[in-house]
Amino acid sequence: MMGYVLAVGLAVIAFGALAVLLKLPRKGWEAAGAALLLGLAGYALQGNPSEAGAPKAPVQKIAGNSAVAAIEARQQLSGNVPMSDKFLVTADALSRNGQFADAAGYLRGAVQADPANGEAWLAMANALFAHADRTLTPASLFAYRRASLAAPGNPAPPFFLGLALAESGRLDEGRALWADLLVRSAPDAPWRGDLVARLAELDAFIARQRGAAIAP
Repeated sequence: MMGYVLAVGLAVIAFGALAVLLKLPRKGWEAAGAALLLGLAGYALQGNPSEAGAPKAPVQKIAGNSAVAAIEARQQLSGNVPMSDKFLVTADALSRNGQFADAAGYLRGAVQADPANGEAWLAMANALFAHADRTLTPASLFAYRRASLAAPGNPAPPFFLGLALAESGRLDEGRALWADLLVRSAPDAPWRGDLVARLAELDAFIARQRGAAIAP
């Protein structure tokens, strides 16, 4: 019983920290409260305070710290969006800890409050993609497309959508997005060299795949 009391107490403290310390906009209180309530519901259904705790790795592993790398790449490609967006700050923290479903759910509040928030749509798309074990789903594809519509000049949405397509086995579609992005990029774009290298790696992988397919 004490475990449930502590869980509720921690949830109250967490909500207070978001609302007061991080100055979460009043519009986001409902989304934050819903996320915390979902967490408490999961604890009530699955938790057993009478048993000793056993540390274990999260279900959604961050292989090679890819969640952190994705967040950093998104910020760099987008031009280092100011950290004044409390939704993004909180969602990025959740993603860094492998809580991709929670991050995506939290970002729904951001896009409901501002449907033109392309950075929030992109962060949601990446979280949904990671939550699905790096497989492109209709939900993540929709979020990637909304991110592109909200910020058509931002290279981050086509870059990450191309990556998601390639990792989901849709190699030609992913390559086409990256090739188009490269054509549209400025010669002095700071991320151009990395894109060229990734495109070359993808071309080599596609060639190996096709070579293996026609081998006797």
